[in-house]
Amino acid sequence: DYRNSRGYILEGPEFLTIFDGLTGTAIVTTDYIPPRHPDTLNPTSQQIKDIWGDDYGNRVDRFLACIAYLDGERPSLVMCRGYYTRTVLAAWNFRDGQITHLWTFDSDDGTPGNRDYRGQGNHNLSVGDVDGDGKDEIIYGACAIDHDGTGLYTTGLGHGDAMHLSDIDPDRPGLEVWAIHENPRHPYGANLRDAATGQVIWGLQLRDPGRGVALDIDPRYRGYECWANNSDGLYNCKGEKISDSKPRSCNMGIWWDGDVVREILDGTRIDKWDYINGTTVRLLSAEDYDCVRNNGSKSNPCLHADILGDWREEVIWRTSDNTELRIFTTTIPTDCHFYTLMHDPVYRLSVAWQNVAYNQPTQPGFYFGEGMAAPPHPDIVLVGVGD
Repeated sequence: DYRNSRGYILEGPEFLTIFDGLTGTAIVTTDYIPPRHPDTLNPTSQQIKDIWGDDYGNRVDRFLACIAYLDGERPSLVMCRGYYTRTVLAAWNFRDGQITHLWTFDSDDGTPGNRDYRGQGNHNLSVGDVDGDGKDEIIYGACAIDHDGTGLYTTGLGHGDAMHLSDIDPDRPGLEVWAIHENPRHPYGANLRDAATGQVIWGLQLRDPGRGVALDIDPRYRGYECWANNSDGLYNCKGEKISDSKPRSCNMGIWWDGDVVREILDGTRIDKWDYINGTTVRLLSAEDYDCVRNNGSKSNPCLHADILGDWREEVIWRTSDNTELRIFTTTIPTDCHFYTLMHDPVYRLSVAWQNVAYNQPTQPGFYFGEGMAAPPHPDIVLVGVGD
C-alpha cells in the first residue's frame, strides 16, 4: 500500500494499462510516461518539489487524457501530466494488442522554446485539426501541441478552468478557442483566440473567472455567444456586448429541442435562454426522476452526447442511490435534418475527453447554430473490433 497518511501516492511504480472495454481484462501494460522522478521510484518530498513545484502531490498528480488522430487516419492515445508548472504529454499507439510510444512533449526537457509552455495547461483540453494539415493538435489550455509532439504555440496567458474549441465565429477562417484564465496579472480573464496561431481576437478583463461558455443561444446574432461567470453580460462572437443579462449557468450546453441554437445544461436541469426577456425557461428537471449530479460544485451529468442517432444530444444521469444510470432523450419534434454529430471528428473526440478533470461540453468542428451552412460531409470509416 503506497498511500501516505493523507491518501496521496507519491512513491512506487506507475503504469499505463489498456483494458478490454467489454470485460475489463488487462490487455497490455507499460511504464507511465513521465514518472514522478527520472531517477527513482521513491522520490523525497524535496525531489518532487524540485521537479513539479510542490511537495505534497497536488501538481505532480494533475492528469489529463485524450484521443487524437495524430497521423490523420487512426486514433492515438495522449496521456498528460502537469499543468500548473511542468507540462508533459506522451503519445501512444495501440495496435494489434501492443502499445507503442510515439513521442513526448516536455516543457522542462531543455528543448528550445519548450520552457514557455510551463503553467499553460487547463483542468481540461480539446482536440482538433486547427492548422489544416489533416492531423490533430492538442489544445492544452493556453497553448497548443502539434501532431508530432512539438509546440505549435503558447499564448502565455496561463492556467484556467474552462475552454471551448469550435467554429465560434463563422465569419473567420478556421476554428477559435474561448478560453478562461485565472491569473489576475494577465490581461484577459476570458478571451477568444485563433485556434491555429494563438492570436487573441478579443478579450474581457476579468479576475479569475471560474467558468466560461461559448454557445449559440441567441439566434439574432451570427456565431456563438460568449460569457463567463463574472462577466458583466452576454457577448457575441465579435466581442460586442449584446445583453446586460446572461444565463446564471456557465457550465455545459446541449442540443435538446428542435431548433439549432443550443440549450443550457447544468446539474440535473436543461434550460432554454429566453433572449427577449433575458432569462431562462426550464425544459427538463431530471431530479423529478430521482437523478442527481456529479462532481459537487462542477455539477455534471455522467455524460451528455449524441449517442442514439438523432443529431440532438442525450444525457446520462445516475440515480440518488447509485444503482442505475438513466438515459434521457428529447421528445421534441424537429424539422432540421443533419448527420449525427458523432460523424464529426472534433465532436466525437470531445465526447472522449468530456469527463477528463473539469468536464466541458461537447463541441463540433464546424459552426452549428442559427444561419449555419450544411455541415461538411463526413469523411470517416467505421471499423470493427480488432481492425
